This record gives sequence, C-alpha cells and structure tokens, in this order.
Amino acid sequence: MASDQENSQDANAPDDTSEKEITRGITIMKSIIRDRDKAVTYNVNWNADNQLIGSNAAKLASYIGTLVRMHIPITATRWSNKELGSAKDKIWTEILRSFNIEDTTIRKKYILQLAGKRHRGWRTFLTNKYLKDKEKKFVEYDPEYPVKYAIFITEEEWVAFVAQRRDENFKKVSATNRERASNPTYAYKKGRLGYARLEEKILDETKSDATSLPPHVLWKEARVGKDGTVRDDVQHIYDECETLSQSISTAEDQENRSVLSRALNVPEYPGRVRGKGHGCTPTSLYKNPRRRNPSNQEVMETLQALQAQVLQLQKDNERYRCMEKCSSQLKETSEKASINCQNKFPEGISSCQLYLSSPTYRLVGKGKVHNTSGDLLHHRPLPDGHLKVSVDVVLDKEALLPIPDIVSEKTLLRDAIGSFVAWPLDLIFIDDETPTKPASKDQGILRHNESVASQKEVFAQGSQQLSQKIGSRQKNKRDLPVTSLPKKRAFVPRYQISLETLVDSSDMATAGAIRSLDMEEDIFGYSCTETIGKEDLEHIFRHQELGVGVIHTYIRFLYDNFMRGNDQLSNRFRFVSSSLVNKALICREPDSCREYLVKRFMASSTNNLYLWPYNSGCHWLLLAIDPLKEVVYFLNSIDGEWTNYPDMKQLVDTSIKVFRSQRQARVPRTKSSNITWIKVQCPLQRNGIDCGYFVMRFMREIINMNQIEIPITYFDEYKCAHYTRLQLEQIKEELCQYFIEKRLLSI
Repeated sequence: MASDQENSQDANAPDDTSEKEITRGITIMKSIIRDRDKAVTYNVNWNADNQLIGSNAAKLASYIGTLVRMHIPITATRWSNKELGSAKDKIWTEILRSFNIEDTTIRKKYILQLAGKRHRGWRTFLTNKYLKDKEKKFVEYDPEYPVKYAIFITEEEWVAFVAQRRDENFKKVSATNRERASNPTYAYKKGRLGYARLEEKILDETKSDATSLPPHVLWKEARVGKDGTVRDDVQHIYDECETLSQSISTAEDQENRSVLSRALNVPEYPGRVRGKGHGCTPTSLYKNPRRRNPSNQEVMETLQALQAQVLQLQKDNERYRCMEKCSSQLKETSEKASINCQNKFPEGISSCQLYLSSPTYRLVGKGKVHNTSGDLLHHRPLPDGHLKVSVDVVLDKEALLPIPDIVSEKTLLRDAIGSFVAWPLDLIFIDDETPTKPASKDQGILRHNESVASQKEVFAQGSQQLSQKIGSRQKNKRDLPVTSLPKKRAFVPRYQISLETLVDSSDMATAGAIRSLDMEEDIFGYSCTETIGKEDLEHIFRHQELGVGVIHTYIRFLYDNFMRGNDQLSNRFRFVSSSLVNKALICREPDSCREYLVKRFMASSTNNLYLWPYNSGCHWLLLAIDPLKEVVYFLNSIDGEWTNYPDMKQLVDTSIKVFRSQRQARVPRTKSSNITWIKVQCPLQRNGIDCGYFVMRFMREIINMNQIEIPITYFDEYKCAHYTRLQLEQIKEELCQYFIEKRLLSI
C-alpha cells in the first residue's frame, strides 16, 4: 500500500495527477533469498542462439530487476560507465549464488545486458509515474520523494534524478522517442513473453526437432493477436520474406541486410538481429566470427595478391589459346561429338587425379572425369582439349582453377568442391594411371610440395579396393575395403538389390523373423548379441530412420574390416554401446550408465578416442570422447548445441570426473571442472531422416583418418557442407555387402 506521505499532493498540483492507491507491493523476490539460504538453486536453459529460455527464465529476469534496483543508483545515465563495474560484478555474483549458470564471458555479457535493460526500464517507470501526468507531459511542480521505494532510492539520489529528467535536452529526446513509439506500423502483441520464449513455445507445441526458427517466422507470430488472426500487411511481409529467402544466401543475408529488413525496407542496426529478441547477435545466429575492417596494410597485401592472380590468369589465358589452336588442328571433323568424348579415357564417369603444370607440375586434387558425348558445362560447350570434372578432394589449397568458373566467379580449386569445372586433357589421369614427368623445364612432381593429405585414403567411388595407405605414420595399416560401385552415370545399389532379393526369398520375409549377430567383448567392453529384424533391413532399403541394431551392425563392420588385427587402430579407437547408454536409460538409470562409461574408460592405458552414437530419442548424433585429455568432440548433423542435451552432457562430465578420480590423476585447480567440449563443424543433413547414416559415415571417416584429435572444422579430406545421397548410399552398400558376406541370410 502506498503511504500517506506518498499520497499527499502539493497544493498547486492538478487534480488528475493525484496518485491512486497501489495494491501491488515492491518486488524483492524473497522466495529466491529463502531458497538460497537453504542451498537451493534454479536451473536455467539456453536456446541455440544463446538466449534465456525455460521455466525459470521469467523468475531470473525479475530477480535481475530487483538486483539492479538494489545496487545501481537511478542517477547512473550510462550503463557502460566504468564506475558501475563493481556493482555489476556484485549483481553477477548474486545471480550465480541462486541460478545454475556457466561462469563464462558470453553468459555474463548476456545477463549484464539484460540488467542494463532493466535499469532503463526502472528509470522510465519512475519518470512516467512521478514526473509526468496522465497525458505523459512533465509536471511543473516538484514531485515528492517516493517513500515506497526508499529501500532502493535515497532522497539525494531522487533530487539528482529529477534534475536530470527536467533537463531540456532530455525532454527533447524523450518527446522524439515517444512520438516514434506511439504508433508502430506492425505492433508487437506478445507482452512480456519475448521472442526467445515465444520460439520455445512454438517448438514445444509443434514438437519440432528444430533448434531455432527463422527471424521472419518469429516476427509474424509475435504479431498475431489473441484471436489468432493475422493482419493482411503482416502476412504480406511474411510472404515477401519467404520469397526473398529462396534467392538470398546466408552469407549475403549476414553481410548486408537480413531478409526481414529487406522486406520491411528498413535499415539494419549493427549487432542487431531483427525478429530474434534480446541476446541474439549476427555472430550467434550465423555461427561466424565477427569480421573487422581490414587495416591499410592488409588492403595493400590483398590488392597485391589480386594483381598477382590477374597476371597469372593472363598467362594461363595465353596458354589456353595456344592449346585451343593446337587442339583445333588435331580434332576430327567426322563426328561432332568427338570434341567431348576422348578416346584416352573410358566412357562414362571415372575417378581421376587432377594435376597442374604451373608453377610446378604437381597433384592438386582428386575427383571424377565425366567423359560423355555432347556433355555441357553450365549449359555451355566445353572448351577444346578439356573435359568436365567434378572436384571431390583438394590437396593444394592455393591451387587455381585452370579456367575460372564464369558462373560463380570462382578462381580457386578449393571453392569448387562438389561442383563441375573444365580441366585440360593432359592434366587428368585415371586413378590406375601413373603420370609421367613432362618434357619441360619443370622439375616434375616435387614430393616435398605434395600435400600430406594426398597420401591419405580417399573415399573412392569407382574402385574395387582401396590400395593407398594413410600417410607415413600408418605404414603398418592394411588397405581399407570400400564398396565397389559401377562406373556409370546412374548409381546402381547392387548389394542392396541382392540383399533385398535374399530377404524376400528367405524366412525373413515373414513378420517377426530375426537374425542374430555376435558382438565380441573388444567392441563394447562386454559380449552381447545384436538382433536384426526385417524392419531394420526395410529401413535401409527404403532409406528410413535407423535403429540401434543397424548402427551396431555397422560398428561391427568397422571393427572387422578396419580394426581387427590392426593393433594401432584397435588400441586407438573404442566404441560405446548405444543400448547401454541412451536418452531413456540416462533418465531412468543414470548410475548404471555412469558406471558403464567409467568402466569403459578405465580399460584404456593410453590415449583412446571413444566413439559413442548417442540417440536422444528421435535423433542420432556422435560423441568422440578422449577421457585422458578430458576432451569431448560433439558432431551433430543438425547443427544443434550440446546444451540442448543437458542430461547427456552431465553424464559425460560426471563420468570423466569419476574416471579422473579413480585413476588418481592430478589436475590443476583451475581445470578441475573444465572439461573441454568442442563442436565440430561437420557436414549437415538436409532432412529429418539422414542422422543415422551421417553418424555411421562420421565414424568411418574418423577411423579412416586415424587421428585422436578431430579438427574443429572437420577433416580437410572429407570437408563439405552436406553429404550427397551417393555418399550415404555407399554406407548402405557396405552394410548390405557385410550382411551378405556374413551369411546372415540364406534361402
């Protein structure tokens, strides 16, 4: 209740400005203080854009407002004032005492920015309530000291605050802002819910596997009234955003103006993401580091590099003209199709090695040559003396394209991965050919210039068996088998067809029929039997979501074909059973899950990488755990964060700490609770089905590279934005071939 002193008015005050009785008391969040004294803390959640969500988000926001009123004087006009540093640290410390929040820079920055908003709102509230009348005009009389808020405001602070607010410059700014906000074109209609919690509500109601929604989708939903109707002008903006999003790339959306800003035809402020709410920045949304303006020296260096590239392109262009002239003299005139179909290469699609002759004769990449009659490149005829090549692997990151791509304006070979380019005939060699040293001044292939990656195994698509070794550090490693695929334009899944025929001809064609596959102790740390049913095989044939039986069978395939008899690989890589540790068991039997992981970790005497396909209930992802170094590599094909799986993360962290204790490891005090989690920028899926296939390919590539440490940007040899359907079909072919070779089915 307001006090009598607070209700008293100056004799000169207008009647309509008398203060009405306030039934709501001041907010000091006593319940949080009582729980803190009982050592009770609150958990909070964060979404993929590092915004506060969850059931305790509103409680934390209110508590921040209370702490701001207690520790920040109302006379503070600039939140960035360094004099407020100690008060801000006090607020952060108090929040950590009551809420389970990671003590990191990004979390502290978010909370203190939210505190700044609460401070501005607190000052605005005082101004509107005590310094303005009902028409929102500043009163002429001296407002009385608000006794109700005496625990937050001293009388000296109140006098200084009133003087600040009566400053003419402030009044002008206030009037301008009030006019701008008085009649918004597209009014926000969700009250205190906010964009982050609105997004959480929509995802929960739709039961979506997505971790975030596009800004324009949230912007539209935030302007839907209680009756559920959408205004025509709001729907028009949304439709325009949908159209623009089909033609504007993510990079263009980030570098210039967002899709929503373009549709609204308004400027985008630096550091702001329209339609996402507090805490979301371009850095967090696009997952790219902030770019700074280059220095003059960097600009000059870039200019010099471009000039050198232009000079090199001019030289190459002159060489191409000479090659065209020579080629035109030799080409046959009897058949027009012979321009593109060369006799030195087998017809169809063949795996090949790509070379360049300038500045040295060297291997720069691998791919596939498409030798078909009348083939076009980007709807244009191929230059004479060239064939169409698809680039799969780049071994020289600085190599230039022989002919720049006139469509995408690409000049570097590394930018052409996954696309088609024209390549000179004399610089293409089929995989089973050995290039000879050219008769020129060049010194041949300089082995010390050849990339280490060129010595590693490449996931071949047309070979019967991989014959290359993986680098000099893997001399004892035997050749890794790979599914044989026909060298044709259309891929034929012959092992899948054969296995499906066997299924239809055996008792597996009946419902309920199963097959058993023994899993040795070395695979998961215990002996078990994996059962495969007809539905598991149907999932493979129909490219549907996979179950744990198929994932474990592929692990057995990796063990038999890669690791068995190879001490280096079998001692370096281990597996974790998804049957013993998964989402359901973590929630129901966390102790048994932890005991299994710790026991699995204790079986290692040297650095091991434990590969754990984790099923969250509706999605597969891969964890690669190095328990000795206390590093966890997180590979998620839907670009989610590990914070979206708190039960899984807590289990891993706890298991590593118990493992550390049982082996009596001495860890510096500063690192005692700092287990390193690394999100690997792995290939991403483009639907809701492929996660299991991606996890199997991740495991194959990790073992194939034979490295404990996984680069944060993933392995250069397998780096791509998305796996192609053919790359996933290879995994299915290996599985089906394994089923057939193990004679799990018989007629």
